[in-house]
Amino acid sequence: MTTEKAVPWEKMNRREFLALSALGAVPCILSACVSDSPSSVTATPSPVHATPSPTKPPPLSDADWAALARNLQGTLVRPDNPQYPIAHQLYDPRFDYIRPAAVAYCASPADVQTCLAFVNRFGLPLAPRGGGHSYAGYSTTPGLVLDVTRMNTVKVDAGAGIATVGAGARLIDVYAALAPYSMVLPAGSCPTVGIAGLTMGGGIGVLDRKFGLTCDNLLAAQVVVADGRVLTCDATHDPDLFWALRGGGGGNFGVVTSFTFQAHPVSTLSIFTLNWPWSSAADMVDAWQNWAPQAPDELWSNCLLLGTGDKSSSPIARVNGVYVGPVASLNSLLQQLTSRVSVAPYSRFASEESILDTMLIEAGCYGKTVGECHLPSQNPQGQEGRSTYSAKSDFFTSLLPRQGIDTLLNGINRRQASPLLFGGGILLDASGGAINRVAPDATAFAHRDALFSAQYLAPWNDSASNAIVSANFAWLADTWQAVRPYASGAAYQNYIDPNLADWQHAYYGANLSRLQSVKSMYDPGNLFRFAQSIPTTHGA
Repeated sequence: MTTEKAVPWEKMNRREFLALSALGAVPCILSACVSDSPSSVTATPSPVHATPSPTKPPPLSDADWAALARNLQGTLVRPDNPQYPIAHQLYDPRFDYIRPAAVAYCASPADVQTCLAFVNRFGLPLAPRGGGHSYAGYSTTPGLVLDVTRMNTVKVDAGAGIATVGAGARLIDVYAALAPYSMVLPAGSCPTVGIAGLTMGGGIGVLDRKFGLTCDNLLAAQVVVADGRVLTCDATHDPDLFWALRGGGGGNFGVVTSFTFQAHPVSTLSIFTLNWPWSSAADMVDAWQNWAPQAPDELWSNCLLLGTGDKSSSPIARVNGVYVGPVASLNSLLQQLTSRVSVAPYSRFASEESILDTMLIEAGCYGKTVGECHLPSQNPQGQEGRSTYSAKSDFFTSLLPRQGIDTLLNGINRRQASPLLFGGGILLDASGGAINRVAPDATAFAHRDALFSAQYLAPWNDSASNAIVSANFAWLADTWQAVRPYASGAAYQNYIDPNLADWQHAYYGANLSRLQSVKSMYDPGNLFRFAQSIPTTHGA
């Protein structure tokens, strides 16, 4: 293979870096813009089922649907509606074959109450939907989809440092609302991900080592629970529910309609990217894992091992990151990393950016407006596209030995050599800092001792052949399996993985039993149920 074209690392300027970003050479570094499914081309996610009625539910007629539509402040979209072809979609086109009986765009908590009463009356499956990024397609159903994206306002109280965010807000819109106040909320980088699912599953992001996970910044939440009550939970009101919503996973305990977050003032953000020759990738990974988890809280980084579409080129070995502070301070920290690698990076970029520009760059949206950093179905100006991926995840609580690092690199080499596999790779995201100073049982997010996490990504084109799809699933499973001796056995619940054995403990660890108790308390009939939902204590 040929090596990458070198850009002298002292000389890569902002224009060159951002040109790479616009071309996708600098990927959405914490994508969460991926999805997962069982190992088949058309795997059907398990729908969320309504609580069984003691008697047979009445037949459901068009008149009943019409009555539901009249009773909603929002909009009900049925299959005969011209909006349905878009309304039924998730982010991943693989789930387009799932055809909901209707999609309810709920405009208020009262709409959610109305929909829950409807599915209970008629025994319909239901699925709450925010951003629609569920890796396994769990935010759709053949029954009724409860879409919360109409509840998307972001209100900022700059004096109190509080942001009240509608459950349907997308991440890029949250960042855009906070930026004029020079404030941030630590969250993910994929612009179209919804705040609800991200928060309830934990919320890994580019500012989390400084400010904690998204769920660590949650002060209160408004939730419609299974029996139709609208609860506002916080540390003193329904504290068990509040605990569970911080890491217990979306779609388990009710439909959240609003979040109240602690926001943080930030004066300066800096971004960086370093590229090494693939021949130095092992040294780069080893240097990074000894540097990133122990770095100052202000520094977040990830280590990328990526395949390319050009089979004549080498894979990519890269370290990206965001620093809360000026670039001069960042540069001294980067020197600590580069001095650990015997070969200098062949390109280097570091620059101070505004809050909003930083988030647009991390989202892969440099040069676009906030409106353009959406899907066309979400914003008339939207220029983003949907994507087809599969993914798996790991947490690492000890450093990788050289054999473990070689295992990662071998996975990328196999991907690069295959004529059926293009792009994708392995992303290692630094933990530590504020994340790990929270006790594992203080919230439902149990992964508080990791040095870093991994996401294994396998993308393909929506029109790919069965052979290509199968090759991607096989690469993903084989690569993940090869890393078993070195990983902790835990997995990130927001990268939900329907093929994962003992997923309950992998996602929730010792917090599982308390989560089951909370589930039994607020959803005793298991109304909110899907293939990997929290079970009740009685096993329903």
